[in-house]
Amino acid sequence: MPALFSFFRPARRRFDDLSQKEVLSLAILAEEEDGRIYAAYAANLREEYPASAKVFEDMAAEENEHRRSLLDLYMRRFGQAVVPIRREHIEGFYERRPLWLVKTLPLERVRAEAADMERQAENFYQLAASHCPDAEMRKLLGDLAAAEANHEKMALELTDALVHSRAGEAEGEHAKRQFLLTWVQPGLAGLMDGSVSTLAPIFATAFATQNPWTTFLIGLSASVGAGISMGFTEAAHDDGKLSGRGAPWKRGLASGVMTTLGGLGHALPYLIPDFWTATSIALCVVFVELWAIVWIQHRFMETPVGRAVFQVILGGLLVLAAGIFIGGA
Repeated sequence: MPALFSFFRPARRRFDDLSQKEVLSLAILAEEEDGRIYAAYAANLREEYPASAKVFEDMAAEENEHRRSLLDLYMRRFGQAVVPIRREHIEGFYERRPLWLVKTLPLERVRAEAADMERQAENFYQLAASHCPDAEMRKLLGDLAAAEANHEKMALELTDALVHSRAGEAEGEHAKRQFLLTWVQPGLAGLMDGSVSTLAPIFATAFATQNPWTTFLIGLSASVGAGISMGFTEAAHDDGKLSGRGAPWKRGLASGVMTTLGGLGHALPYLIPDFWTATSIALCVVFVELWAIVWIQHRFMETPVGRAVFQVILGGLLVLAAGIFIGGA
């Protein structure tokens, strides 16, 4: 039975069981991987955030110097063949994101990830140095731990300086604008459409049938249908290349999900069997939804509160009144 369990258990080594040769090989390959990640960050950011890209180019170059120092020591001690041991081969050891995922991270997340990478590398070198009896190798590992600590500090300082510089301010404004165009604007349009356009059919059905379950089914179908329609429409009408509004699937997802949620908000209360209780709660939900839209417009789109209230609240109440009037006729 133990043999059966060992068959399914991943073959990972304990760090304490590694030889000096394996520790040095692990460090060399880890530096190579970190250098490639920083280079990928730089390539991904170069077009839109050139100042940040320069920071990651410098970090990639420094990782390459670390690798070279480690490789020189390894070749003197153990020859040309580097043991192919990586982070994922060590039990409990940190791992890096795959390169294809690295290329999709937003600017602020990239900066945070870089600082975290340097902190992990520092911890690794400190641990490796504490387990190494060889004086020369211990000194190199200790020096690299100090370098990684300084690298992390440098990255944070450069990031902080970059954020407060003109280039950093421009990059921050660009990132904010991109977030608004890609996520907030389509999501807000979807929330408005889902919340307002479904008011008439849901409340018309409610007052015409006074049947909560039927009303819920109508509300569910209207919300999901509107979400699918809005999502595909948003994704199909603009590929984002000329407008700079971001990937169509992101905008379509934001619009579709928020449209569905906007309609479901006042459809879900009709899961309550009592008609008047369900309707009272649904009306309260409508009030909250409309004010939420007003707040989002004011907070993210900088729409004056008075104009947002007039557009959203008045429009929503007119649609609601039309639904109730038609359903009660």
